[in-house]
Amino acid sequence: MINWEDFEIIDIRTGTIVRVEPFEKARKPAYKLWIDFGEFGIKQSSAQITQNYRPEQLVGKQIAAVLNFLPKQIADFTSECLILGAYAQNGSVILLETSFRSHDGLKIG
Repeated sequence: MINWEDFEIIDIRTGTIVRVEPFEKARKPAYKLWIDFGEFGIKQSSAQITQNYRPEQLVGKQIAAVLNFLPKQIADFTSECLILGAYAQNGSVILLETSFRSHDGLKIG
């Protein structure tokens, strides 16, 4: 169990996917994503979401992501945030999306 102060450390915010490319150097099928977090800028992330999403379906989606993890090097790409999703029974990832369009960079709590 964690307490409220532990949860408050995690900086989860809304962001809109603005660019998607196949991540050919990843060990498992993945995409390179660029996400606009408003005043926090555009950050890049790698996501293993190829089972449920095609690149053209992702651009414009507003998602939730953790912004305050240290950057992670994956092959030749630096992931600057962690996009949040739920794991389906088959192991694929279902993105957490906002239910209606809001400002990018809003804090989720």
